[in-house]
Amino acid sequence: MSATYAYPRPALTVDCVVFGLDDEGLKVLCIERELPPFEGAWALPGGFVRVGEALEEAARRELQEETGLEKVYLEQLYTFGAPDRDPREHTVSVAWYALTNIRDHRVVAATDARDAQWFPLHALPELAFDHGHIVGVAHERLQGKVRYRPVGFELLPRRFTLTQLQHLYEVILERELDKRNFRKKVSSLDLLVDTGEREKNVPRRPARLYRFDKRKYRALEKQGFEFSI
Repeated sequence: MSATYAYPRPALTVDCVVFGLDDEGLKVLCIERELPPFEGAWALPGGFVRVGEALEEAARRELQEETGLEKVYLEQLYTFGAPDRDPREHTVSVAWYALTNIRDHRVVAATDARDAQWFPLHALPELAFDHGHIVGVAHERLQGKVRYRPVGFELLPRRFTLTQLQHLYEVILERELDKRNFRKKVSSLDLLVDTGEREKNVPRRPARLYRFDKRKYRALEKQGFEFSI
């Protein structure tokens, strides 16, 4: 049943900050806009929420339509509603941040995205709308969250080395960590499972490969456990 309202309402959109990790560091997935406003400019994947569509459903749909990404870790970030953030009209954006291993997904631009590329976090092109600000807020959230929740594991391969794990935390926190202390702390948490396998085709002594025990973490989390590094 349709309804009429006495007052005009802002439009509602979603925007997604997708973080990925490789040997070079933390990266952000951006799309090149096909349509105005800001045609040809780089921006975050996102778009308008459809009537009857849940916010997370809209975010995941836009990610899939514009970049080809599916089944990624996604968490609501913040709501951005400055009246002048969109030159078309007053538009409120519910922003999300996603974490993924770059090697796990092939990025394909589609719908109203002309191109889709990964850019280093600290070497982003000028972004459309207020998307540069949104990326900054998302990075601050990730730096805070990774200290007490193991969300960063979403950026790693399914099986990883302790060196890769430490690299993950150093890149996100933007500081070096003492190798011995880091491994001692990680070991005390008892959340890593030794797969019994080692790296292959590396020009050094192959390191052990581990996986993250998500089931054990969820059980401990209910008891008030915190993953503090």
